Amino acid sequence: MVIAGLLAILRGDWATAIAVVSGFAECYSRDHYRHNTHLWHMKLLVKAGLLDELADLAETDVHARRQLDRFLYEEGRDVELRRRAERGDKTALYFLVRLLRAQGEQMVAQQAVADIDATDIHAIELANQPLADG
Repeated sequence: MVIAGLLAILRGDWATAIAVVSGFAECYSRDHYRHNTHLWHMKLLVKAGLLDELADLAETDVHARRQLDRFLYEEGRDVELRRRAERGDKTALYFLVRLLRAQGEQMVAQQAVADIDATDIHAIELANQPLADG
């Protein structure tokens, strides 16, 4: 399974890689190989650009949610992170704050926390950390 998935990735054949991996993947499996394969499956969905599928899975799968939020952060997609945070996704809120601060927008980050969840201590602390000297 692993070799077939890797060979498909090397060919750039995301559909085959995902099909091979998803058949073995199992979220929170007692078998750590199956669980790790589940995490790999989530990463493959990002690499394949299947963000809608990942977003659908993110409704019920914490690993999909985290992978999607990380992708949005890395791509600088603050609007989408904010939308997700406003719907209650705490990881999206934390990534949004980090992204805004990385863009030098500390006051915007602080306002986002105030608007989205003014009771989230972790988000408040993230938003109020001093900006690193460049």
